[in-house]
Amino acid sequence: MTLLHALILGIVEGITEFLPISSTGHLILVSKLLGIEETSFTTSFNVIIQLGAILAVLVLYWRVVFSNKELFKKAVIGFVPTMVLGLVFYKVVKTFLGSPSVVAWSLIIGGILLIVFEKRQKPGQVVSDNLTYKQSALVGVFQSIAFIPGVSRSAATIVGGQLMGISRKAIVEFSFILAVPTMLAASTLDILKHADTFTTQNIELLVVGFITAFVVAFLAIKSFLSYIQKHSFVAFGVYRIIVGIIFLLFVLR
Repeated sequence: MTLLHALILGIVEGITEFLPISSTGHLILVSKLLGIEETSFTTSFNVIIQLGAILAVLVLYWRVVFSNKELFKKAVIGFVPTMVLGLVFYKVVKTFLGSPSVVAWSLIIGGILLIVFEKRQKPGQVVSDNLTYKQSALVGVFQSIAFIPGVSRSAATIVGGQLMGISRKAIVEFSFILAVPTMLAASTLDILKHADTFTTQNIELLVVGFITAFVVAFLAIKSFLSYIQKHSFVAFGVYRIIVGIIFLLFVLR
């Protein structure tokens, strides 16, 4: 991996982390396109640079995160299912991270489901801007499905929230907040397990990826929130299907 690779992957992470198209999946597929050799470090790199995107959330939502005790509690409750399942299936998840074919199929299937669930939303359907503690926990369960690369943490939480009658804007913003403890825990766990193997060059690559992901995610979050006020998630579903098919037919042959 070179510094240019780290820059490109940082851009990909920043754009895709909070969109329902799977940041991990895109990092794996783009790495495949760039010819980046799969190693223990590249897998860790894809996890750790997510901290940059998470920092963007904290900068944009720090007042909400630190002043709203109820929201903080709900985020913690939503994180618990992910934490438990993550610790249990850590090794399995790390194995899955290196499979582009799993990503491609997950993108296609997830894209179809995203379109189906979006089309099921009925005009005038009663929605709520407030999540209960029970709903927060269930959103966390949906988020756990995103352990499979290509599923998308954002897509899983958004679909779960909408199925429970939570408004689009409310579940998207809660998905942002829920990402903080989730990605922080995942990155910290990976750093603790592999920090002693990182070389000076590895650290330089991580810094470039981290900073790039932060800047791009900062811009992407605002754009995404503006987009969903006027548009559905169908376009993201179509995009997922197209990308998945292209990789299956032309890249992973």
